[in-house]
Amino acid sequence: MNLRLPLLRYALWLAIFAAVGCGRKSTGQVAHEASSPSMSPGMAPARSSAVAPSTTPLPGANQSPSSDLAQLETKVRPAVIWVSVFDAKGDLLRTQSGFFISPDGRFVTTERTIEGGVNAVAKTADGGIYNVSGILAASKALDLAVLQADVKQAAFVEPNKSGNLSQGAGVVLVGSALAGNEGNAREATIVSLGSERLEITGATPLSAVGSPIVNKDGQVVGVVTSAGERTGAHPSAALDSLLSRVAVNTHPTWPATAEASATPRASPKPRLVYAPAPAFPPRAAQPGVSGTGRFRLSFDTQGNVTNIQLIQSTGNRLFDESAINTLRQWKCAPGQGGAVTVPVTFRVR
Repeated sequence: MNLRLPLLRYALWLAIFAAVGCGRKSTGQVAHEASSPSMSPGMAPARSSAVAPSTTPLPGANQSPSSDLAQLETKVRPAVIWVSVFDAKGDLLRTQSGFFISPDGRFVTTERTIEGGVNAVAKTADGGIYNVSGILAASKALDLAVLQADVKQAAFVEPNKSGNLSQGAGVVLVGSALAGNEGNAREATIVSLGSERLEITGATPLSAVGSPIVNKDGQVVGVVTSAGERTGAHPSAALDSLLSRVAVNTHPTWPATAEASATPRASPKPRLVYAPAPAFPPRAAQPGVSGTGRFRLSFDTQGNVTNIQLIQSTGNRLFDESAINTLRQWKCAPGQGGAVTVPVTFRVR
């Protein structure tokens, strides 16, 4: 989410109305030529390979500690992600760190990250943007949550299951590469250890909340839950406790999912009479920048938009804002009401 010299801009905007009709097919498409391929909604190719815990100790006496740290950071960091959570209006609630714990897209962050959210996207350091399909388990008491992202193959780290954690042990905190220098790996020492909480030495920035604390083998021994002069975390035992609540057939959901999915079957099919294309945000014009999102519009009987729900973010705050601001102006034929889901794609060459 992060302007360069003026460049030739193209905006590709595509609106497909699955539920639009009222007795005839809607053309519902407005497109401008663009030379680069479009990104699938909320998705990007996964270019990382799985990060499995190593059983081989870090190189020893003939290497410096900084070399050991760099190797460990290279091993763990591809699994650390940036999680952006949105409310029912499509507004960004917060962005925080998290990390994948399985190759199929299961990831961990704090419970506070997802509070009030109905949708989210997970961003990886290699440019991947993935829709988060829902929550698998969450605990306010532990301030931990397990969610599912739509990823075919993700880099991941595993929790330490040996339980051989002790006060005074050396560990490493690894943040997201998307957090800039704040995400750089740093060595620390466990100064306090309990069954549900541990503390490590050194101050930690707010962006590190949700990041993993790992041992020398790259296994997760804790999850950062508070920042400041003393870094607080929950140990891997607390994470294991939460993961044990997730059954094999658990289906990821968001709090508003049930109501939203039932609406299309019960609602009439509005006929759009005014549907301007969202403008391309000038501040987002960078070569290769693109994004696709899905927005659900609800209309009253006067034909006005009463609510816009962000089903899937474009992965770019400026794109989302432009789409929502324009979609609010849409009109359907009076006397109908109802709802439609609209995919919107932005691209610049």
